[in-house]
This record gives sequence, structure tokens and C-alpha cells, in this order.
Amino acid sequence: MEYNPHEESPRILVVDDEKVIREILSDFLTMEGFLVRTVEDGEAAIAELQRRSYNLVISDLKMPRMGGLELLEQINQLNLNVLTVIMTGFGTVETAIEAMKKGAYDYILKPFKVEEVVHIVQRGLDRQRLQMENIRLKEALSLYKISEAISQSLSLDHILELLTDTTLEEMQADVVTLMLEEEPGNESGVYRERIRRSRMQGEDLGELNVDEVLGCYRQDLPLLSHGAKAHQYFARPPRNPRIVSFCSIPLTVQHKVVGMLNVFSFTRGYKFTEGQRKMLSIMASRAAVSIENARLYENLLRTNQDLERANQSLEENFRQTILAFAMALEENDRYTRGHSERVCQYSRMIAEGMGMPPHEVEMVTQAALMHDIGKIGIRYEKLNKPGQLTAEERAMFRNHPEKGKRILEPIPFLRLLIPGCFCHHEHYDGSGYPQGLKGTEIPLLGRIIAVADTYDAMTTDRAYRKALSHEAAVAEIKRCSGTQFDPDIVVVFVREIEVRRRAQADVEAAPSDAETGPIPLQAIGPAQS
Repeated sequence: MEYNPHEESPRILVVDDEKVIREILSDFLTMEGFLVRTVEDGEAAIAELQRRSYNLVISDLKMPRMGGLELLEQINQLNLNVLTVIMTGFGTVETAIEAMKKGAYDYILKPFKVEEVVHIVQRGLDRQRLQMENIRLKEALSLYKISEAISQSLSLDHILELLTDTTLEEMQADVVTLMLEEEPGNESGVYRERIRRSRMQGEDLGELNVDEVLGCYRQDLPLLSHGAKAHQYFARPPRNPRIVSFCSIPLTVQHKVVGMLNVFSFTRGYKFTEGQRKMLSIMASRAAVSIENARLYENLLRTNQDLERANQSLEENFRQTILAFAMALEENDRYTRGHSERVCQYSRMIAEGMGMPPHEVEMVTQAALMHDIGKIGIRYEKLNKPGQLTAEERAMFRNHPEKGKRILEPIPFLRLLIPGCFCHHEHYDGSGYPQGLKGTEIPLLGRIIAVADTYDAMTTDRAYRKALSHEAAVAEIKRCSGTQFDPDIVVVFVREIEVRRRAQADVEAAPSDAETGPIPLQAIGPAQS
């Protein structure tokens, strides 16, 4: 019997040979919002745990075929990341100690009170959540440190070794290969394997279909595929061992693919996740700029030319360092994921609609991408709650413009972006923060980003409310014109977003689909970052 309250609910597996016990626990835990599945013994539990992931297992001690202690041993041998709670009607101190030694999280005596079981489950899941948060923070810090090491090196071989070694470790991959274009700067489209890292011996990786992979890159499609579906990206797929999961990340500099980072899993049951792909993309974007820097440096040693281009690449590298770290942390919060990129798109739309020259449009775009850089270090779990924020939580949130200013101030080529980060919460009538500026005292960057930021916040889900429709969000922005927002910018925003929505509707030939929800980003245009 399986229940499905919500796809993001914690998953619990109940293992007991008594059907009544299984049904009681399943019903009560489901009412508490958990996703529950039940099986009758340890062997069935192992088969189920290998099919899909679970957060917690509640298992009887004595069962036919395989009991609770044997199940614990199998879970440890298979290195399955799941908490286990043992329950029994024949409990002794010795069995409890043995269960704990084998890795059990807790021990329940029958007959039990369902409330006690629920309490133990919630306590275990809280512990697991804290452990995962620590892991994510360590991963983000590890990513930042590796990115720093990559960016500080001007040795191409060292950069490639750092990138492939880190990818092999962080992705828990079996094989990682890195391919670079054969002749940098020309349009031949020939890519050669430059470096390979492997946990295996004598693996056959087949032959990659470079044109197929490049086609995915050009369409900005995430290349993450599993099993036989991955064969479409190979002219000759791997045969021995068979591929389980495949991920490929472009190394891109100034919209040109200079290389490919390919990651293979041949381990049965181990598939790469979308979260891993995104984290790898962030690191690859940093590495691509560093690879370009290293190539430029090698050329400089030989020719003493292209110095200006190298400096520009180093600036881009530094900018990507800060932005990648902020976005890596943003990935940990499902409510703000992708927020900066969308605000960037809406801000570019406004700037172009105002007729700003290209270099100013670019400055608006960069400022919008970094407008929330000051949120590095903010504890999202305190802010993502249904109720109102406390005074302390509001103060923590309101401090992010000042933190963003402090982060950008020491970096000369990023100082022009500070007004966007520092002033996007100022209000046109002077009631905003952090300075209480009024009217045109607020820098233009701040006034543009304020509109874009508010529209995206209203049209995306948050912990305290569901997303508003496009119409409701635009009506609210119009209502606040002259108080919260610059009236002239509101006029441009409303005009431009409606023009693009109509254009998108014409392209899709489905007007009803365009009448709700925020405007698709592809209808606005790509970010130039």
C-alpha cells in the first residue's frame, strides 16, 4: 500500500510481518504528511530501498526471511543513506544495544503509542535535515574553495587536473573526461579528450556524438540522461560496462563552447541528480574562464600580446566567483531558485524599453544579476515560514543591501553596480530602506531593479503564499506607482511586458496559455552576463 501526499514529503518505509501494524503506522504517518510505503519483511525492504530512496525505515525486529538486525546489516553493507528505527514486542537491553551498534537510530517497544512513533520519526527527520544542511554548506564552501584555486592558477594542466579530480570526487562518478577544442579560437568544431580521471580499469567509454551534444548546448538544454536514453549522445555507446547515468557540461567563454566536461556512472542504481548537474555547471563556468586565462597566459609568455583581453577575462573571472557563490547558496532555497536570473531578464527588458544605450543596458543587467549578493549567509529557514517575520528576522533581511554594498565596494570594476544592490528596496515616496531616499534621489539602477524584483517576487511561489497571476502582479505594481515605484519606469515595464506577452502568445498560437503566470524568460531574451 502506498500513499502520496506530496512528491516532496519525507519518504518512510514501514517493515513488519503483521498487516495490522503496517496499516496503523501507514495511516497515522500519512495523516502527518509523510509519504509511506509498507512491506512485509527485510528482503522486500532491501529490494524497495534499491528501487527508490527513503528518508527513514521503521522495521520490526523479528520477521520471516530477514529480520530487523539483518536488515540493518544489509543497509550498512549497501551504504544506503537512510535512518532506521527498530521496533519489537520482545525487547531487552541486549537487543537494544545490539541494534544501536548496528546503526539503528532509535528503538520502539510494542505495544507502542502512535504519538510516540510520530515524535521519534519527526525527531529523526529533523536530525537528518540538519545533517543535510551541514553537507550542503560544506559542499558550497568546497565549491568556493576549489573555484578560488582554479581561478588563481595560470597553468592549464593544473586547472584541468583540479577540475576533473574535484568532479570525480564531488559527483561520486566512475569516470570524468574533459575535452577541449583542438585549435582555440577557430570554428572547426573539433574537440579532443585532454584529460581523463577514472575509478575503474579498462573502461570502454564508446564514442561521443559531438554534434548531438553541441546541439543540446546551443538550445541551452540540460544534458543529463540515464540508461539507454543516454545512447542518443553517442556515435558508439559504452557497452562494457553499461552506462547508468551520463552528464555533460559545456565550458563556455563569451558564448563560445571551448570544451566539454563529461561525467559517467557505471554503478548500478547510482544516477546523477539535477542538483549535482547545477552545482557542476557553476564550477564549470568558473573553470571555463580560467582555462581561457591560462591559454591567454601561455600565449602572452610566447608573444607578449593580448594583455587587455587577459585583464578582461580576469575581471570576468572575479565577477563569476562572487556570482557563482551567491547562486550556489540560492540553489539551497527552492523559493528563490533562479530569482536573480529572472530579475536580470526583467531589468534588461525595462532598460531596453527606456532606450538606454547598450553599455548602460549591460550595466543594468549586471547589477540585476548581483542585486541580492548581500544575502550570502542569510538563514533562509528563518525567512521561509508561513507566518510573519519577527523584528530580528526583518532586521536580518533588511541588512542585505548594506552587505551587498560592502561585498562589491573593494572591487573597482564592480563599484558601478553598487546602486542597484544598495538601493533596490528604496521607495519612491521615501518610505524604503536602507537610506530612505526619495524620488530621483534613488539611483536609476535601484529604481529599475525595484520593479523587476517585485514583479518576480509576486509571480513566484513563496513559503507564505502562492504565486500571483501576471494580471494581479501588474495591477499591484500600477497601484504602487508613485509611492513604491518610479511612475515613468512602471509605464515602461507594463508596456514592454505586455508587448512581449503578446509576441509570445502569437508564437505559441495559444493565447489562453499566455493569460496567466509570469512572462517566459525566453520571450524577453538571454542574459548577457
